[in-house]
Parts: sequence; C-alpha cells; structure tokens
Amino acid sequence: MQAQKDLDTRGLNCPLPILKAKKALADMQSGEVLKVVSTDPGSMRDFQAFARQTGNELLEQTTRADEFIHYLRRR
Repeated sequence: MQAQKDLDTRGLNCPLPILKAKKALADMQSGEVLKVVSTDPGSMRDFQAFARQTGNELLEQTTRADEFIHYLRRR
C-alpha cells in the first residue's frame, strides 16, 4: 500500500504510537495515507479504537515478525 507519510514508532509503548500518529495526521491533507510501524502488540487494538473515535479510516493492519504495521487514511 502506498503511503504519503511513514511513522516509525518502534520501541515506543502505548500511548506514544497513537499520540505520534495523531500529530502526524494533523499535518496531513484529507485522504492522505499514514503508515505507522510499531513493536507494541497492543497497538493492533489501540489503532482500531483510535480510528473509531477519530473518524480516520483504518485501511489495513499487518504483522511482520515482531512489527505491527498500520495504514490510516486521514478523514
């Protein structure tokens, strides 16, 4: 998936990946896609809840080795 912005939150635990994603999305245009890479297993459910609460669209979540990758579309 093509993303306009990449955010590396490896090594950070909740709530930091969400807070950094929120800040990154605020600087993006509507419809743009943010890719977030995290090592926090809790980020899978955290980003699902974040998308529901903020109206940003969670396009995809994947796991690769010990990394969790999230794609969000800015509302």
